[in-house]
Amino acid sequence: MYIIAGLGNPGREYKWTRHNVGYEVIDKFAYDHDIDVSKNKFRALIGEGRYGTEKVILVKPLTYMNLSGESLRDIVSFYKVDTDRLIVCCDDVNLPLGNIRIRKSGSDGGQNGLKNIIYQLGDDGFPRVRVGVGMKPERFDMKDYVLSKFSENEDDTIISGITDAVTAVEMIIKGGRGMEDAMNKFNKKVREQK
Repeated sequence: MYIIAGLGNPGREYKWTRHNVGYEVIDKFAYDHDIDVSKNKFRALIGEGRYGTEKVILVKPLTYMNLSGESLRDIVSFYKVDTDRLIVCCDDVNLPLGNIRIRKSGSDGGQNGLKNIIYQLGDDGFPRVRVGVGMKPERFDMKDYVLSKFSENEDDTIISGITDAVTAVEMIIKGGRGMEDAMNKFNKKVREQK
């Protein structure tokens, strides 16, 4: 079993903002594999389904980004899943728009949702798939930037990044060399910042 969590903020006003890319990855995975993510449990929207031979639990925490770990701690505990079977998808302002970076474990890299998950779990040994939302222009405050919506000329690039993130998650779930193959395929792929 795998838990796949996409980080974001609940509410219509946050739809298609940079900080909600994790939610978008979950929505795309759910659409591709016909999984309904609407059960409100553990302060999250949850959907249960299958990918290949694996059961998957899709999660969109409703605790707002900075408290994502509170919801995920309860979910990981309830399903008794090891942290290496928790895959977290989130935005990354240090990556060019649409690029993705996959890591088996590690630091939060300044991402507050990841920071809270590591704190709540007491463990940083979970895979993460980060989707680049573009570097912050100098004139922007960081909070305003991550809560800003993608522009029309960014849509195609971020949609490609979300699609790549779903493919990476699928590769990780397949097991074997899936994680290494996903890292080799996507960590070297570079989309230029527009």
